[in-house]
Amino acid sequence: MKIIFYKLLAIIFIFIHIEKLFANEINIYSHRQPFLINPFLELFTEETGIKTNVIYSKKGLAQRLKSEGENSPADVILTVDIARLYIYDDQKLLSSIKSKKLEKNIPKHLRSPDNTWFSFSKRSRIIVIDKNRVNANSIKRIEDLANPEWKGRICSRPGSHVYNRALMTSIIAAHGEVEAEKWAQGLVDNLARRPQGNDRAQVKAIYEGECDIAIINNYYFGKLKFSEDPKQREWIKNLLLIFPNQDNGDRGAHINISGGGVAKFSKNKESAIALLEFLTSPKAQKLYGEINFEYPVNPNISPSTELISWGEFREDKLPIIKIAELAPLAQKIIDRVGW
Repeated sequence: MKIIFYKLLAIIFIFIHIEKLFANEINIYSHRQPFLINPFLELFTEETGIKTNVIYSKKGLAQRLKSEGENSPADVILTVDIARLYIYDDQKLLSSIKSKKLEKNIPKHLRSPDNTWFSFSKRSRIIVIDKNRVNANSIKRIEDLANPEWKGRICSRPGSHVYNRALMTSIIAAHGEVEAEKWAQGLVDNLARRPQGNDRAQVKAIYEGECDIAIINNYYFGKLKFSEDPKQREWIKNLLLIFPNQDNGDRGAHINISGGGVAKFSKNKESAIALLEFLTSPKAQKLYGEINFEYPVNPNISPSTELISWGEFREDKLPIIKIAELAPLAQKIIDRVGW
């Protein structure tokens, strides 16, 4: 009997030891490319001793997490754009967590009302122009892109892409469905070509003279400016950035986020929360600007030197959750006008 008892003790000890080992290791499902998040994860491991394992995919991770259910190995979800993040929340795949650090470091309009997801960085949807062909003072608001004077001079990726759909929701929130659709129709009427390509392709089209104006996320300017490809660096030589809706009384430039949350069935919630908290810390927040050309969500952290050189801007404080909630209506408008 004593032998059996000691064997049981040994087995229990082994299981406890294994559990402790896994408590120092978390699994991340990420929509962000590895080279964009690895510097953050390496610094996190260096500071905490918690190892990270990453499964990266552009799509399909929410479906995978749902099908895995309680057996899922995922601890943390990282993604970009509130629309993608909201999918996890809508399907009840995230945990509601308590963290004074996250509540302190992230403004209320940039996190879930029930603390299931959190923003880690901000990006602004901006206007870029060829400064030799467009007067910089002639476009001050995103609404100006619907003015007939710009007919045949604007390039855009498809409206159904999450970046443009989010922009469309901000117009709906500001003006209502009817006026938002009028704006969208005016924008489509002013396009120089059918919507196509990514944001880089719009900048290239300006460089090649196909259009004079485009809508892009701000960080693409940084990626092109410091690109290893000299041709891409050439594309932005005559480019000027416009952060729209900056006049007194206006709402500010539309922003979107990168963000994440803790998986509902995480086996390592404390370590998972530690990663989220780290991503809002001064070191990580500064990295977002230096590596990804994104803006910090932590109001106590200044943007990187490069971002500051592009000029200060005031952001639209629309609760980011509204962008997700209005997305279906935005898509209907996009479909109706053929954007």
